[in-house]
Amino acid sequence: MSIQMERSVKDRSLLGLKSLSRFEIESILNRAAHWDEQHVKVQNVLKDKFVANMFFENSTRTRCSFEVAEKRLGAEVINFSTSASSVEKGESIYDTVRTLESMGMDAGVIRLKPIGLLEQIAERVKMPLINAGDGNNEHPTQALLDLYTMRKHFGQLDGLHVAIVGDIEHSRVARSNLYALRKFGANVSFCAPDNMRAHDLDAPYVTMGEALQADVVMMLRVQLERHESEVMHSTEAYRAEYGLTLERVAQMKKHAIIMHPAPVNRNVEIDDEVVEAESARIFEQMANGVPVRMAVLERALV
Repeated sequence: MSIQMERSVKDRSLLGLKSLSRFEIESILNRAAHWDEQHVKVQNVLKDKFVANMFFENSTRTRCSFEVAEKRLGAEVINFSTSASSVEKGESIYDTVRTLESMGMDAGVIRLKPIGLLEQIAERVKMPLINAGDGNNEHPTQALLDLYTMRKHFGQLDGLHVAIVGDIEHSRVARSNLYALRKFGANVSFCAPDNMRAHDLDAPYVTMGEALQADVVMMLRVQLERHESEVMHSTEAYRAEYGLTLERVAQMKKHAIIMHPAPVNRNVEIDDEVVEAESARIFEQMANGVPVRMAVLERALV
C-alpha cells in the first residue's frame, strides 16, 4: 500500500476530535444537517459496503445508533459481540479487527477500554476506523452530536458557555466536548467534586451555582462505584450537592438548555421530572446521533 493510500485511510478514520480541525468538524456537522432533513429513511449511499460494529465494551445505545445510521445509508451491517467471541478466549483485539477486515469489512466502528490501543490498531489496518469510545480518552461522535444539538438550538457555537457537571475524571465525553467546543470559540467550564476532577484537562472548575448560569448545562452519568471518597459515598449525597433538581433548574437562564450523554441515572445526576423538562434536550441528542453518525460513516466510506 502506498503512503498516499495510507494517509487516505487515516484521513477517513475518526479516532478523536483533539486533532481534528474546526473545518473538518464543521463539514461533518453540515453534512449531518443534510441527512437530518431527508424524509426518505433508507438511501443507498453505502450500498454494497460492509461495516463491522466491534464493541469490546458494552453500549447498547451507541451501537444501536450506529446500526440505524448504517442501515439508513444502505450498508450491510455485522454486529460483533465479545460475549461469545474468541477475544474472551485470549485472542487480541487487534487480531479480531484484522480478522474482520480479512473477511471483507470496508469500515469498522469500534469501542474498547484500553487507552491508546485504537491509534495503534488504526496504523496497522487498511480500513477506516470510527471511535465509538475508547477508555477515558475520547468519544468523538457523542461530542459531535452534542455540538450539532447546540448549534441547532442556538444557531452558532461561538461565545456559548457550556458547563459540564459530574465525573470529569472518567469522562471521555467531557474530553471530546472540551477539545471540539474550544475550536469554535465556546467557553467550557467544569463542575465536579474534588475526587472526580481531571487534572490533565486545562479548564476552569466552577461551583454548581456558577454552572447553572451557563447557556448549556451538560450533566454526566456518575458511576459512584468508581469513587471511594467518604464525601460522595451515596447517590443521595451526590444529588444533594450536584444533582440537577427542579429547584436548580429554576435558577438557570431562561434560554439555557439541559444536556446529558445518556444513559441517565434518574434522581441522581438529574431528577426524574427534569429529564423531559421543556429545556431538556436529552432525547433530541439521541435523535441527532443518527444523522451525525451517518455523516461520519459517509466520510469514511464515500
